[in-house]
Amino acid sequence: MSFPDRTYPSAGAYIAAYRDESARAWASVDLAAVDRAAALLDDAIRAGRTVYACGNGGSAAISGHLLCDFLKGIQTDTALRPKIVSLASHLELITAIANDIDYAEIFAYQLRTLAQPGDVLMTISSSGNSENIVRAIDWARGHDVKSIAMTGFSGGRSKALADVVLHVAAENYGVVEDIHQSMMHSLAQYLRQRAMAPEHVPGRPF
Repeated sequence: MSFPDRTYPSAGAYIAAYRDESARAWASVDLAAVDRAAALLDDAIRAGRTVYACGNGGSAAISGHLLCDFLKGIQTDTALRPKIVSLASHLELITAIANDIDYAEIFAYQLRTLAQPGDVLMTISSSGNSENIVRAIDWARGHDVKSIAMTGFSGGRSKALADVVLHVAAENYGVVEDIHQSMMHSLAQYLRQRAMAPEHVPGRPF
């Protein structure tokens, strides 16, 4: 069911309904898929591989935030040195590829240039149907780069292509993006605490 499906009389009433919708969306996330995603990321980081992230619009912002939390956050209090690249963060390169080649190629082009077998691609797309996201996953499938797709709504084509799908069963962009952002934070914090000395976890700010 889409949200909202009616008009709300006050901001407080809307926020209460949004909060309930967010709780339902969180409950829809497959925790076994989260475990598989975490394992892929942990293995890649510990092996010195590179994790690439990408998205459009609000999802591009999550990709850039992921760069910060995974590269800096995960290595805080750990011996890990994650190699993280946000394919959505370089405006000059993105606009050059879009202008000279095709906007649909902005992520796949970068992967063809940078990625190596064993790397991991994380895509963030509420619809799962953005052509540049689909092309990136499709390229990864053919070049031994594992893919993790964060999706919402029906999951789109990304849901059928990615190695691991972190799907949010909701039909509201704000709710889906909120859960994607929270999953990103949760994965980063999980990988960090997993690599910390157990006695250091309590009392450290996360």
